[in-house]
Amino acid sequence: MKEIGLLNGVLFGSLIAMLLPLCVEAQTMQFVSANRPADTSTQANTETITAVKNLHLMPLFGETTKSIEQIEFEIQFLSDCDQNFTNRTEASQFFSARGWDYLQEGDLDTACYRFNLAFLLDTKNSDCYWGLGVICFQQGHLTDAERMLRKGVDIDSTNVGLLVDLATVDLIHFKETKDNWELIEAEQILNRVIRLDTTSANAYLKKSVLEFHKGNYKAAWANLHKTRQLDIKLLDYDFMKELLAKECDPEGVFSTQN
Repeated sequence: MKEIGLLNGVLFGSLIAMLLPLCVEAQTMQFVSANRPADTSTQANTETITAVKNLHLMPLFGETTKSIEQIEFEIQFLSDCDQNFTNRTEASQFFSARGWDYLQEGDLDTACYRFNLAFLLDTKNSDCYWGLGVICFQQGHLTDAERMLRKGVDIDSTNVGLLVDLATVDLIHFKETKDNWELIEAEQILNRVIRLDTTSANAYLKKSVLEFHKGNYKAAWANLHKTRQLDIKLLDYDFMKELLAKECDPEGVFSTQN
């Protein structure tokens, strides 16, 4: 859903040891520190470490009360980052960029783990919530996707790509629930996007879908033609067939014979 210039980077020093086990297991956006001394004394300790790993696979670490083990992990991780980055904002941007890399590769677990780490470093990094929202969406968790994307929008309300993604999830959720609130939010968002960027072809495409759901077929066609004029490659021909079934193209560009 996100168009992003992916950043490249090389892992460093002590963090390499932390990352390798998780890359093998395709974990989400969280790290489990391999720097902690191995403890083979009890099975209970192994189970606790596994529980921490599982939290790493959940957006924002599951948004639950932190265990002692989770706190220990966070202290170690933040300490390592403080030694290897200029500041935590820079570190957060590094890990969110890695999250987008893994997301593009389809590795949702490792992507989630990286975004969680970025969140841990800087809760004001909107990319953390954006990435986690995309992951929730791809996993079919639409309510969670909306919630994560809204958190991102609360931080950065001028990010056109993020706003369009939230509106897109609203529209998809509406098809499932028929809850008009989804349309209301989507319309508010898309109107804002168009005010911010009158050349956003994707915003006009989603506005066309919105008007279709509202039964405003002429407005749907008008927005679809704006999409065509800005970026014809974005046209959704399946949606166009649905629109043609409701009303012929007023401009006569598209027909059932196309």
